Amino acid sequence: MSTETTDAIASTEETPPAEPERASIDPHQTRRAWLLIAPTLVTLAVVIGYPVVRAIWMSFQSDETIDPQTGLFVEGGFAGLENYAHWILQQCGGQACPPGTNAASFWDTVFITLGFTVVTVAIELVLGFWFAIIMNGTFRGRGLVRAAVLIPWAIPTAVTAKLWYFIFAFDGIANSLMGTSIVWFSDKWAARAAIVISDVWKTTPFMALLILAGLQLIGQDVHEAAKVDGASAWQRFWHITLPLVKPAVVVALLFRTLDVLRIFDLPYIMTGGGAGDGNDTTTLSILVVNEIRSGFNSAAALSTLTFLLIFAVAFVFIKVLGADLSQDVKER
Repeated sequence: MSTETTDAIASTEETPPAEPERASIDPHQTRRAWLLIAPTLVTLAVVIGYPVVRAIWMSFQSDETIDPQTGLFVEGGFAGLENYAHWILQQCGGQACPPGTNAASFWDTVFITLGFTVVTVAIELVLGFWFAIIMNGTFRGRGLVRAAVLIPWAIPTAVTAKLWYFIFAFDGIANSLMGTSIVWFSDKWAARAAIVISDVWKTTPFMALLILAGLQLIGQDVHEAAKVDGASAWQRFWHITLPLVKPAVVVALLFRTLDVLRIFDLPYIMTGGGAGDGNDTTTLSILVVNEIRSGFNSAAALSTLTFLLIFAVAFVFIKVLGADLSQDVKER
């Protein structure tokens, strides 16, 4: 090989390929784009932004009090962090809140809500994955099976709550089938189990639908190639199906986790937030509604704390799981 040829090859390797020129953005096009999305942004600001800002502002105000001289209600004025201390530190007027008050049960309610979230989302993930794999198969009557699986999700939550309320009644179907005499809504753990079963039955189809959408994107040629290489069914699931469907699973987990953290209607209709002698099925949303009867501003502080909890969970999902997903994409 001649010296000229060697120098030409070396110069070609050292010189990076030129990047394609990007088309310049028309400033008029950008202005038109902002005009098109402006109505949506204004609507979101009015419907979402204003209530959030208003609730935060109210959380720093004292509730109305009775003037001892006139006997009339007067505005409490600025309270600082008093409402937040009322919940987090469980203080009422500088002292510990007596048992039975809403603030005294705040941390118990937080743990109950988190418990419902962990248990229901875990069960729904396993069942949803199983249902999605079944619906993704090729067999006669697949459309009928998909429609049957999605029926519980289409039923309104209030109807679902009353349906399962009758099933778990003392003389209901549940006790008849199991041959038991359980008073489901008078026992703490029985009432919680009834709510978990009801919520799993209601929303597992939603989880299955999102995971099914991810399974539909996996080509059959990938599994066929793995079969040719001698991979077992478990190996194909663990090393092919699960990594490729992971983005859909993360989205499903995020949606369901945020949904359960603010659950209200199902436990409220079935138990009213109580079971036995305590508030053993009270969630944060139910506690907010109960507090509204005592004071709007303290309820606004509790709503803000609930919002911060949900925001923190969403942040963890997006940052932690989202970072892992990006890394997986780079590695692939």
